[in-house]
Amino acid sequence: MKNISILGSSGSIGIQALDFISKTKKSFNVCGLSVNSNIELLKEQIIRFKPDSVSVGNKEDSEKLRTWCKNKNFKVNVFYGTDGLIKIATIPKVDTVLFAVVGSIGIRPLISAIDDGKNIAIANKEALVTAGHILMKKAKEKNVQILPVDSEHSAIFQCIGKEKKESVKRIILTASGGPFYKSNKKFSKITVENALEHPTWKMGKKITIDSASLMNKGLEAIEASVLFGIPIEKIDIVIHPQSIIHSMVEFNDGCVMAQLSNPDMTLPIQYALSYPKRQHCYIKHLDLTEISKLEFYKPNFKKFKCLEIAYNCAKKGWTMPAVMNGANEIAVKAFLDKKITFDTIPDIITKVIKKHKILKTNNISKYIESDNWARLEAEKVINSLNKI
Repeated sequence: MKNISILGSSGSIGIQALDFISKTKKSFNVCGLSVNSNIELLKEQIIRFKPDSVSVGNKEDSEKLRTWCKNKNFKVNVFYGTDGLIKIATIPKVDTVLFAVVGSIGIRPLISAIDDGKNIAIANKEALVTAGHILMKKAKEKNVQILPVDSEHSAIFQCIGKEKKESVKRIILTASGGPFYKSNKKFSKITVENALEHPTWKMGKKITIDSASLMNKGLEAIEASVLFGIPIEKIDIVIHPQSIIHSMVEFNDGCVMAQLSNPDMTLPIQYALSYPKRQHCYIKHLDLTEISKLEFYKPNFKKFKCLEIAYNCAKKGWTMPAVMNGANEIAVKAFLDKKITFDTIPDIITKVIKKHKILKTNNISKYIESDNWARLEAEKVINSLNKI
């Protein structure tokens, strides 16, 4: 039986992971859970899974939850904030930590979990984008496995298998294209409601907006480069609306391997948690005879400026991806709050990265500082736009 902690148990990935675990109770024991503000859902999860420890976003909620646990006779350690996330990530008996939090808040807990020798199931792409090369180096030193949860990176992981990275000619990341790839609607007219209508995947709001702008695919390209040690120049993107092929790997001999399944995050989640075993999956199995066609298109870098920004920042490296990621998170939040228009997101990111002086360092604190700087700069840009 594997002992599991989940950081971000109230999000889409965390909920699906717990649903899978509930169907395979003899295989997993949930030791730790964290949420930011969805305390009511966390209470339900405590009742159902009886974790040893939990963490919430702030002190006030932690005190209320601690009182609730005491009244219900649940012996649960309750923590809060970033320190709380670190506590959940480093519970002594835990074998694997699922990182399903959104944003760079996952960096310090991730480092702590690696230092503690935990295997990592990673769905927090922003941490890898911000400081990936440092995290991967530390994981190698600690002999810690980093297992991808994103469907594309899980596909790549399965396709590469035991092949050496020198055998890989290129990685081909597939993208659904989101709701606007074939749309003629002006980006300035796109509403929050429009952008949240993803045609294939059910995800959290932030990642859904990133998918609409194709920034998510840019982040995934950087993540793939970090996870598999492949230069960004060897990572291509292809638009595949059906989302049946989750990604492909082309090897030096011309062989292309692909991983196919119906679009459902349950499969990559359970593969990361169960690895190296494969367990029965409760999703609908793929029947190729039911699929009329599989389509593939080249990405439009001019239309989707965020994609081009991500590749350019990846090529510059060092602290530049961290700055891009921080600026993007603030811009997306501003769009969700209806403070800016959809087409303004890449403009804000561009203005921030143009101000950044790249730091060539292996000091993790500098990457976090760069991320924080970018967020403040993005706020300034947004405020200046709203004053016009």
